[in-house]
Amino acid sequence: MNDKQRMSTHDSLKAVSYKLFQVISDELGVNTAYVTQRGPTAMKVLSSFNKDHYIIPEGYAVDYDGTYCRLIIQSDQEAMHTNNLGSFTLTKDLDVTEELEVKGFLGVTLRDFYGEVFGTLCVMDKEEKDFTDNDIHFLKQMAEVLSYVIHLDTTLGDIELLSVPIIPIKKGLAILSLQGNINESRSQKIMEDTLHYAADKGIHSFIIDLSQLMLLENQFPDVLKNLVSGLNVMGVQVMMTGLPPWLVQKPGVSEHLSQLKTEYVADIESALNKIGYKLEK
Repeated sequence: MNDKQRMSTHDSLKAVSYKLFQVISDELGVNTAYVTQRGPTAMKVLSSFNKDHYIIPEGYAVDYDGTYCRLIIQSDQEAMHTNNLGSFTLTKDLDVTEELEVKGFLGVTLRDFYGEVFGTLCVMDKEEKDFTDNDIHFLKQMAEVLSYVIHLDTTLGDIELLSVPIIPIKKGLAILSLQGNINESRSQKIMEDTLHYAADKGIHSFIIDLSQLMLLENQFPDVLKNLVSGLNVMGVQVMMTGLPPWLVQKPGVSEHLSQLKTEYVADIESALNKIGYKLEK
C-alpha cells in the first residue's frame, strides 16, 4: 500500500462519500453503496450507506483473495458486475457471498490522484439488478470525484505529519500545542521532535496545550503518556493546559490523564505564571 495512504485518516473521503452514497443509491436503485481501501492483505470498508437493509458495516474487512474487490481491480475494464452474485461463476463460491446474502452487484476500481489503486467503489442489493453501460460509466464518474478527495486527504495528512508546533518562550521554556487528530505516524514525529528539541535546547519546562486537540476515532492518543514519561526521564517539568470539558468527559480519558506525572492548569498564561514567567502588558 502507498505510504501516503497510511498518513491519512481519510476524513474528507468519508464525508464526501456519505453525501454521494444517497445520490448513487437513487440513481442506480440499490440498497447499499460503500468505499473500500486496499491494505497489505485485506480490503476494509472505510464508509458505507445502507438504505433499507443493513448489509455492509464500516470497518468490515475481508482477506484480499476472497473479495469481489480483487476481481474488480484485476479486471481489464476495472469493473465487475452481476445481477446475481450467488449464480455468477466468479463469485458464487466465495465465502463472502454466502455471508452477505446479496444478489445485484456493481463495483469499480477507485484510484488516487496519481493513478495508484486505492480500493473500490461498490454498490449491491438484496434483489437481482441488471446494470447497464451507463450505470457503470456513472459509478466510474463518482470514483473520479472521490480520487480528488483522496488527494486532498493525503495532502492534509502530509501537512499534519510535518506540523509539530513548538513555540520557544525563553531559554529553557517552550510550549507544544497539540492540534487536530493525532494518528500513529504523527505521534512518532511528535515524540521524536519534542524530545530532540528538549535535549538540544536545554529545556527544563514544557507546557503542552491541548485546547485544539481532536480525538481520532475517540481514542486517547498514547503519545501523551509516552511524551510526558520521556520528558520526565529527561528531567523536564511538564504542565498541561487547555483541557476542554468534552475531552475530560470522554470514557477513559480522565483515567489516562490521572496517570500522567504532570500538573494541569487552565490556560497557557496560568502555566507561565506558575513557572515564574510573567507576561508584560
